[in-house]
Amino acid sequence: MVQRSRIQFLGLAFDPLHLEAAVKRIALKARQREPMAYVVTPNVDHAVRLDRTPDLSTAYRGAWLTLCDSRILHLLGKLSGLELPVAPGSDIVRTLLETEIAPGETVIVIGGSPRTVEALKERYGLQDVRWFDAPRNLRNDPAARAACTRFMSDNPGQWIFLAVGSPQQEMIALEAAQQGGATGVAVCCGASLKFLSGEEMRAPGWMQRAGLEWAFRLIASPARMWRRYLLEGPRVFGLWLRWLATAR
Repeated sequence: MVQRSRIQFLGLAFDPLHLEAAVKRIALKARQREPMAYVVTPNVDHAVRLDRTPDLSTAYRGAWLTLCDSRILHLLGKLSGLELPVAPGSDIVRTLLETEIAPGETVIVIGGSPRTVEALKERYGLQDVRWFDAPRNLRNDPAARAACTRFMSDNPGQWIFLAVGSPQQEMIALEAAQQGGATGVAVCCGASLKFLSGEEMRAPGWMQRAGLEWAFRLIASPARMWRRYLLEGPRVFGLWLRWLATAR
């Protein structure tokens, strides 16, 4: 398989893979039973946070694959002369479950709820799902993150879904990779499993294709999302202008 060069954009090194190619590469890697590798799927929120908290960049640099989870980043890349394919994390997780993960394969879930796990088992016929109820305060509590990484190493398998939000999931992935013991591929997937279990609604397809998934989430949960999408998110345009100035 030919390895395409990564695209450096807004402080991140993206692998220019479309959804189908990304899924195939992840599936191949997962079945090699090698020490754990992990996948991150940055969006606008990630890019803005990394600009303000550069120390978090280590977790992204340690990723085996970095895939673009934002049509806005895709558009800004295109305006900058870069071809940055979109491979949304939610679509990666859904496609893996629908086409690649066999019922008898071991699936590790960090985060979510018993309802999440039961819905996934029923929907996809999974027989060996090992769930860890992640502690609170993961970002600021190394011991809480260590409990997650320990569960991953104690339960080796092909597939790991880290569903504890960003940047906690990326921090856990990096620490698990550094610690050793875990196997397969870990996907930092945020709310993806909640979409599949029906606990949260995802935007209709036309809104996703139009780059308006953020608007759907804002309307659905204004109290929780207003700051992210109305205050923090627009900072990406200033970040992009600064990047253009230095890229010339």
